[in-house]
Amino acid sequence: MTIMICFIICTFRAGISSNQPFCTSFHVSGLLSYFSGLFGSKERRILILGLDGAGKTTILYRLQVGEVVTTIPTIGFNVETVVYKNLRFQVWDLGGQTSIRPYWRCYYSKTDAIIYVVDSMDRDRIGISKNELVSMLEEEELKKATLCVFANKQDIEGAMTVTEVANALGLSSIKNRKYQIFKTSAIKGEGLDDAMEWLANALLSNN
Repeated sequence: MTIMICFIICTFRAGISSNQPFCTSFHVSGLLSYFSGLFGSKERRILILGLDGAGKTTILYRLQVGEVVTTIPTIGFNVETVVYKNLRFQVWDLGGQTSIRPYWRCYYSKTDAIIYVVDSMDRDRIGISKNELVSMLEEEELKKATLCVFANKQDIEGAMTVTEVANALGLSSIKNRKYQIFKTSAIKGEGLDDAMEWLANALLSNN
């Protein structure tokens, strides 16, 4: 087990509005562990983003330990290392509450890929999810980042289909970026392997 000492926090500059967070860094302990697979030397930075309650943290630990773990709403972030297909992923799971989303940009630098998680049951907020995605993809620091969308909670009856989620997010309008959407269930683990396989291959092809 490896321990990584790293933390990034967002604070405000005096006189700057709350939608322009200033990012700084300091050190605290954070747990890093390994997902089964082939070890490699390449490390890629991955952000797991999405609205609160979408299942981001459940997905992270499903990938990391292979089972469902009890989680609480993320205030700040969780960071783990996942190793898969000769790629070492440094995976950052960021909180999705309204008050936290402006701070996402503090973590954009040097990001190789985004896993964007959507609650397929949350029809009321799918428009907000789209707005956050569109705004994020306009950021210069994410210009070259690969996008992998998880249409999550597909195990629940009445969930939007992958096609419905893709249309609601306007994915067909994305240009000059590698992207794909997957049908997933964090609770059952369905679709996660397919998504990680695609993401690993997409990043390897960028070499």
